[in-house]
Amino acid sequence: MKRLYSAVSPQESVKAIKSGDNVHISSVANAPQCLIKAMCDRGRAGELHDVKIFHLHTEGSAPYVRPEFAGIFKHNAFFVGANVRSEVQQGIADYIPVFLGETSKLYREGYIKCNVALIQVSLPDEFGYVSLGTSVDATLAAIETADCTIAVVNKHVPRSMGDALIPMSLIDLFVEDDTPLPTSLCGEPTDVERKIGETCSTLIDDGACLQMGIGSIPNAVLSCLANHKNLGIHTEMFSDGILNLVEKGVINGTNKILDRGKIVATFVMGSRNIYDFINNNPQVLMKDVEYTNDPFIIARQTKMTAINSAIQIDITGQTCADSLGKKIYSGVGGQIDFIYGASRAKEGKAIIAMPSTTLKGVSKIVPTLSKGAGVVTTRSHIHWLVTEYGAVNLHGKPLQERAKLITSIAHPDFRDELEKEIYNRFGSNNYFINKN
Repeated sequence: MKRLYSAVSPQESVKAIKSGDNVHISSVANAPQCLIKAMCDRGRAGELHDVKIFHLHTEGSAPYVRPEFAGIFKHNAFFVGANVRSEVQQGIADYIPVFLGETSKLYREGYIKCNVALIQVSLPDEFGYVSLGTSVDATLAAIETADCTIAVVNKHVPRSMGDALIPMSLIDLFVEDDTPLPTSLCGEPTDVERKIGETCSTLIDDGACLQMGIGSIPNAVLSCLANHKNLGIHTEMFSDGILNLVEKGVINGTNKILDRGKIVATFVMGSRNIYDFINNNPQVLMKDVEYTNDPFIIARQTKMTAINSAIQIDITGQTCADSLGKKIYSGVGGQIDFIYGASRAKEGKAIIAMPSTTLKGVSKIVPTLSKGAGVVTTRSHIHWLVTEYGAVNLHGKPLQERAKLITSIAHPDFRDELEKEIYNRFGSNNYFINKN
């Protein structure tokens, strides 16, 4: 096939970045590491200063947050991954609190000007299109609004469908690099996670449309759904946990109102198997995050069931999912997009699922959130709460009743302490005078 582009070196391409520019880096497994290295080499050589870096969670190296680049790069994450977490907590890097579904609008509506977009794409097809592969999210909006887009063409990037397919005319500079995409493998669920998965599975109806993320709890839930029927997927991301259910025909999307028969997501992270699964697969639509995470689109799916997790929850239902006290751990992400969307859907269910304690045995159910902790899901948004000790529905429940319900699925070692705190908080005329 005729070559459709001329490639330059990574070093040559990043000369397009100027001091004072805003640079977007594509997300998760699709972060273009050769461009990141070349950009940092320019910074180290004294050729750049005051460059602002924007991105969602990225896999791989993020050298631009190192102290040596102070005054050269200023990092601003829409979601904090492990590769920048320590620097964000130290104040070397920074975090922008934003619903995942609104990250595209930051570019499209001019809150953030994108000067240069650093992306990674599949090999071009015969029609002059490339694919954003594993990550569309806010990257598509960055490309649409950027002054200059630099793309790494990589044979390992899958040719995914939907909004991921873009014309090569949107790209200004091409670089070639065939470094395999990073992968992420989840270990076997613990006994606690299996119990949570089993309980969540009882809340999922046949014909439900699911949203869940990556990790041991989502995989534990999915492993319990083999006997379900006609499940659909509308989510911000998915991983390997869905593959067995797709193969068995459990996930087929036949009951979906929108995108019937399609698996819809905005990014994918997992093993090479999941990247191969989305390659040239018309069953999978990789969509703009403005679509996947729009609560009013989510709400149109019948039996929309959203399963998310939390770091800490208090006895009124306030849910922290982004920080350890004052220290940012991750971000708001898409939790409230889906909690709100699912709760508005016909026969929808919004679920927060988490172990009752941390790995160190500290209760995650507390009288009040830790000082400085961020409330991601408010007490008025939360519906179902699941731990290894059961499930409770808090929707429509007054404070004293929901405190009793939340305490009932706390770890037994902490229930007496929580009941004392509830008594002190609500006074003598409450549910704990005459326990049933």
